[in-house]
Amino acid sequence: MPPRLCLLGTVLTCFTSLASAGNIVYDATIDTSSISGTNGSLDFNFNPGPLLPTQLASLQILNFVSDGSLVACAGLCNTGDASGTLPGTLTFDNLTGFNDYFQGFKFGSTIFFQVSLSGPALSSPDGLSASGSTFAFSMFTDPAGTIPVLASDPDGIAFTVNVNLDGTSTPDNFSPQTGVWESNPEPGSLALAGAALVLMGVRRVHARGARTVIGSALK
Repeated sequence: MPPRLCLLGTVLTCFTSLASAGNIVYDATIDTSSISGTNGSLDFNFNPGPLLPTQLASLQILNFVSDGSLVACAGLCNTGDASGTLPGTLTFDNLTGFNDYFQGFKFGSTIFFQVSLSGPALSSPDGLSASGSTFAFSMFTDPAGTIPVLASDPDGIAFTVNVNLDGTSTPDNFSPQTGVWESNPEPGSLALAGAALVLMGVRRVHARGARTVIGSALK
């Protein structure tokens, strides 16, 4: 095989590995059209299981989008190791027993956000932990968070994502209005562009005619 093709294979393999070695991300879409206009609340929490020890895991809520409207918190939005405010990024870890973000909300017709998981519990499970961790998303039709809606769970939980002891993660859905699935995009154009740039540099050093070839390819 020509050296440049070997190099191409090696570089693409490296960039593909980098693209797939990131966080585990779930997309969540909730149809709230049946309660549109209702003044209620949303709850996000990420907590360790009841048995110690629990290995470190972190979670972010990303790209929150809705045609509903956020309502200012009556008190503190964040409890425990939870930080950030919607519609920006929310960040949690599982180092305390209860890590929660509670948000007043006037429902529209839909909600979308992403749940991003990371940390040693997922990348390198230790085999010593007694409990995993669980993310839960709940909805309520009152600002105080006492009247659950759109879920079969009595606590109003629409779905959970469990971090398992073997480093895997599992979603559980308790609402027919909710869709949650793991997001696994193919290696993006950025990775491919990076590979092309590396190849450009190498080929320009080792082959006088490379500039012509690459210039034509980029037109």
